[in-house]
Amino acid sequence: MVWLWSVGSTENIAPAGLEVLKRGGEDIDLSAVSPWEVASKAKIGKFNLPQAPGPYVRRRMATQSIRPLSITQDHTLKVYDLALHHAGGFDRRFLAKGILEKMTILTADRISKSIRWRFCGAENSGS
Repeated sequence: MVWLWSVGSTENIAPAGLEVLKRGGEDIDLSAVSPWEVASKAKIGKFNLPQAPGPYVRRRMATQSIRPLSITQDHTLKVYDLALHHAGGFDRRFLAKGILEKMTILTADRISKSIRWRFCGAENSGS
């Protein structure tokens, strides 16, 4: 969700998260779910883009030096070790990858203290 907000209005992103996305000095991986959300929302008119989602997302990822997030069998099997309160299937795979690879996860959701993450939603956004 944080990256999705970064391609539109950035008002829902906390300053620390926006800085990470703008700075470009850190390795940032983007799940395939985020561009899927962009394309889905654009198709139903909930998200306006200056061009079709395919070229637009690819250009934005290149501009922000963002790589596609890969998920392996080890990542998906690590899901077994996660607490059940991490209910979303996609989210569980990303969290598992973050744990195995000691990644920091930029998120608009508040998640477990046992996972390295950085809350990037604005405090007043209701997230």
